[in-house]
Amino acid sequence: MTTITVLPHTELCPQGKAIEAAPGTSICDALLQHGIDIEHACEKSCACTTCHVIVREGFDSLTAAEETEEDMLDKAWGLEPKSRLSCQAKVANQQLVVEIPKYTINMVKEG
Repeated sequence: MTTITVLPHTELCPQGKAIEAAPGTSICDALLQHGIDIEHACEKSCACTTCHVIVREGFDSLTAAEETEEDMLDKAWGLEPKSRLSCQAKVANQQLVVEIPKYTINMVKEG
């Protein structure tokens, strides 16, 4: 199992949290399985940016983002060089530290 440390987020995880995930699990699924209700408006199909996270540690352990994810990330609020869509980023064997941005853009609701 791999430890994912989630940094504090005012609404979703005020205290922060350390969770365990099996390698091959998406960051999004791991968060949801541990009660961190990250938004995923497109049902994890890589069609929105609501599950955007910033990987503060362990970024290089993730498989490279595919072109579709890169194109979607360009539309994310607060994009950083180590941003990923959590529905696409699969956990490997290296510990991760992730930050859920304060805001998200829901293109389904907001047009």
